[in-house]
Amino acid sequence: MSSDKKISVEELSKHASETDLWTVINGKVWDMTDFAPTHPGGLSIIFEYAGGDSTKAYNEIHSPSLVSKTLGSYALKGILDESTITEEWKSKQVANKEHQSNPNAKPELSQILNSYDFERAAEKSVSAKSWAYYSGAANDNLTLAANHTYYQRIFFRPRVMVGVANPDTSVNIFGHKFSCPIFSSPCGMAKLSHPEGELAMVRAAHSRGTTIVACNNASFSFAEIREQIPKDYPLFYQLYVNKDRKATEKLMREVSALNPTGIMVTVDLPVVGKREADERVQLDAGYKAASHQAVQTVAGDKKGSGLARSTGGFIDPALNWKDIAWLKTLTNAPIFAKGIQCAADARLALAHGCAGIYISNHGGRAVDTAQPSILTLLEIQANCPEVLEQMEVFIDGGVRRGADVLKAICLGASGVCLGRPFLYATTYGEDGAAHLIDILKDELETAMQQTGIRSLDQAHPGLLNTAELDRYVYRGDQHPYARKIVRRQKSKL
Repeated sequence: MSSDKKISVEELSKHASETDLWTVINGKVWDMTDFAPTHPGGLSIIFEYAGGDSTKAYNEIHSPSLVSKTLGSYALKGILDESTITEEWKSKQVANKEHQSNPNAKPELSQILNSYDFERAAEKSVSAKSWAYYSGAANDNLTLAANHTYYQRIFFRPRVMVGVANPDTSVNIFGHKFSCPIFSSPCGMAKLSHPEGELAMVRAAHSRGTTIVACNNASFSFAEIREQIPKDYPLFYQLYVNKDRKATEKLMREVSALNPTGIMVTVDLPVVGKREADERVQLDAGYKAASHQAVQTVAGDKKGSGLARSTGGFIDPALNWKDIAWLKTLTNAPIFAKGIQCAADARLALAHGCAGIYISNHGGRAVDTAQPSILTLLEIQANCPEVLEQMEVFIDGGVRRGADVLKAICLGASGVCLGRPFLYATTYGEDGAAHLIDILKDELETAMQQTGIRSLDQAHPGLLNTAELDRYVYRGDQHPYARKIVRRQKSKL
């Protein structure tokens, strides 16, 4: 069929079933029938717009070019004939205004003084769906809260009269010099914050001499993100291993051709956690697919249908340590294990040839009540400090102040990543993300000078009082006193 053929609303509406599914994206009519069951976001979100216009929902998350690259020209049926649009058809389109964003609700950027201000501004300005996806975490949000409060339980032991003029916040990682050890965590679907999403993030980071970890589930492809900065400028990539290993091999080749500084393989999310705030918005939206029992977010999965679960159904739960060797054959880039949560796994990452580890509990989004990230860093210090000496070590989870960054560096981290704060800051676009880096770097410099160091090379654990957390730090891989119980089978009477 000719791609310039005009399709009437009447014709479009005839293709609104699971076995015959057309939808409009940016004025073009696409046949999603074959693609919908394999959509990483699940069939239900596409079925919601069957026979209708999915432009707004699509543009809220995806790059404009993604649909043509993914579906190919054979799926393009034509152009929507706008002269045939009726009020009845328009009224059937999903238009839940309760969940629309209000960009005018946030204050001027000059009024933003810290990362918490960005969070408050984002809550007022993004849609309810976006806020639930960004701010929420697993179950009772206990790990989400502890990630930050545990930083607050570490105290500085400042040294004085040591001369701290002209502080230097720069660090060197894999031979690259960064202006500060502050990076953006891999954040999925940043277009929910701003139309330019990760493109704005990476330009801001580059302008401030740092970089981002581009997400596997980014709104834009790695190639599109890479185009925003010089070809030789450092840029990391985060990978979810797909159940379809051939898809992962193809993606690794594409990413590796673009010279990533490192590839962070996510290991802490074999399945997506239960994120109730996210699921509640999905339920409240009244999607027409919700009552259609044949449609499941993940085949055979009735555990929930939030945005997180619907976009994570492709992740391979069979991933194991032997797969590191396979991944290393697909790229020359350094491989990180992202999601390390205990010293034992930090040692295994080193033993299996990882160039680095990324300490993370997925921002409290994986298993709730997992220990805070900074506690994991302390555990590694107590049990296998050689890991910190032989590998690059990134950490995220709960970092909200420059002082938090300094504490992590004192305990052996190479770089510190922030996720939600960058998503919130990006509601202001590139200027917002740049402003966040400026704020954190200023706070880091101030903390360094007030603690008594001029460069991060001088940071060390002696500058910290960790006594309030020391009782929680495991020494050894096993529980200090409890043991696994194996009950004896009693014979039948």
